[in-house]
Amino acid sequence: MRTTLLCLVLLSSLSFSAATRAQTAPAAAACKSTVSGDLHVHTLKSAIFGNERKIRVLLPAGYGDDANKDRRYPVLYMLDGQNVFDACLSDVSRHEWGVDETVQRMVAEKKIPAMIVVGVDHAGKDRAREYLPYRDFTGNPDMDEPAGKGFPDFMTKEVMPWVDGNYRTLPGPPNTGIGGSSYGGVASLYALLAKPNTFGYGLIESPTLWVGMGQLVRDTSPLVVMPQKVFVGFGGKESSDPKINDRMIGLIRQVETNFRAAGYDDTNFRFVVDADAEHTEAAWEKRLPGALTFLFGDWKPTPAPPR
Repeated sequence: MRTTLLCLVLLSSLSFSAATRAQTAPAAAACKSTVSGDLHVHTLKSAIFGNERKIRVLLPAGYGDDANKDRRYPVLYMLDGQNVFDACLSDVSRHEWGVDETVQRMVAEKKIPAMIVVGVDHAGKDRAREYLPYRDFTGNPDMDEPAGKGFPDFMTKEVMPWVDGNYRTLPGPPNTGIGGSSYGGVASLYALLAKPNTFGYGLIESPTLWVGMGQLVRDTSPLVVMPQKVFVGFGGKESSDPKINDRMIGLIRQVETNFRAAGYDDTNFRFVVDADAEHTEAAWEKRLPGALTFLFGDWKPTPAPPR
């Protein structure tokens, strides 16, 4: 579940009791799906994490047409797949990112290329364990050592080979992006750093960069092998305490400084602070068109490098 930013010293992940879940179950059952477009849902078993989850693949319009039978597409992998396309599956806010509607509209307007979007579901109660490469001493001080250092391998050795084997993707970093929010933003940034020759684009929303006492921030200095473009967004009201927000923004500013020290400029790194935005899917949906335009607006087909 999404981590709620409440206090820099003591922060608890938002959770529901069994009683609360029981009360919300009928509403969830009656919920009408908000999915738009050609979405395919699969179950993937993971040997790395020893569990299974849904993989949600949104195909571009015309994917199955005879005229496009040899066409391949860039891919954007989005974490917390439950929250990406369908409000009924968003277990905290009942609000989705609206990636399906936004991508389809922007493709039709020729603002971004036709692409495949893959929503990778989180693992429920194991979400923090899988997403975090370092312990969250602030938000989850009693957590065991997480397994998130294995998350990049989960993506590149299990998720991506399956997607590439079943759909017409364009491989290689110039054609591959990863994105997520909160703990999912942490996992996405860590994957960008751990697999720079795999992911060329990063869409990082509201990352909780205090994990590992700021170790993920330190991981960005120095940068040697780097992704092509990175977008980072954060809200000015993600916490009710302005001082906490300022500290979180300061951590992201340090990441920005590290990227710019490595040679990035306004053409390939963008940090947006939305002054009135909270830590919600609605905020991430609002910033999504700008993020996609920045990351993919000038995309051109690029062959994968030889292996």
